[in-house]
Amino acid sequence: MAPHIRAPGDPQTYPWQENLTMTATTGATPSAHPERPGRSDGVCGEFTVITKIKPGHADALREDLAMLASGSADAKSRAALHQIGTLHDARHVIFDNDTRFMFASVFDGTWDTYIDDFAQTVIGANFDKVFSHSEGFPGVADPGVKDWFVAHQAPAGVFVSSYPDLTVQQIWKDQRVEEAFEAVLDTAEFRAALDNPANAELLATPAFQKLLEEASA
Repeated sequence: MAPHIRAPGDPQTYPWQENLTMTATTGATPSAHPERPGRSDGVCGEFTVITKIKPGHADALREDLAMLASGSADAKSRAALHQIGTLHDARHVIFDNDTRFMFASVFDGTWDTYIDDFAQTVIGANFDKVFSHSEGFPGVADPGVKDWFVAHQAPAGVFVSSYPDLTVQQIWKDQRVEEAFEAVLDTAEFRAALDNPANAELLATPAFQKLLEEASA
């Protein structure tokens, strides 16, 4: 039998979806969230959706993307992203001679929580605007929107994170700690403490030496 070739952007069925059907018929207890496609590396997961752009909508989509990336719209989006605190990065790509659209991102946590969090902020309205140019998009508020995303998701063959143990929240905290420590290093009081013989024992400890090495790296 010849293999079925799915055109990119068309809905598809993955083996995990077939497994869900099998689970339902065996009486197993379902989890709070169904299994979702997409690979993960440590705390990070990947999400890639490829859709067909409605005929004649590519320029309108391009204009909407430009608007979302500028001025107050961008400021509102960044505020929402900080409120959500789980998105590492995201990109919108129009390709294949303006016939297809890809949204790809990396996030912390579960697939369902990721979608739910975005739908409750201005990002949900942005999704509505951008994906309205894709064929068949039901809208973020539609009960079937998750099924639509799943049907258009293209899981990565390989997904690798350079920092698989760090969530967005941890990265932000590390940045705040570094900024606070750098501020301490710049004070006259700290420089005087380094020169004070009474602190020699503390300064000689491996932990403190490592702290100074990291600060000067």
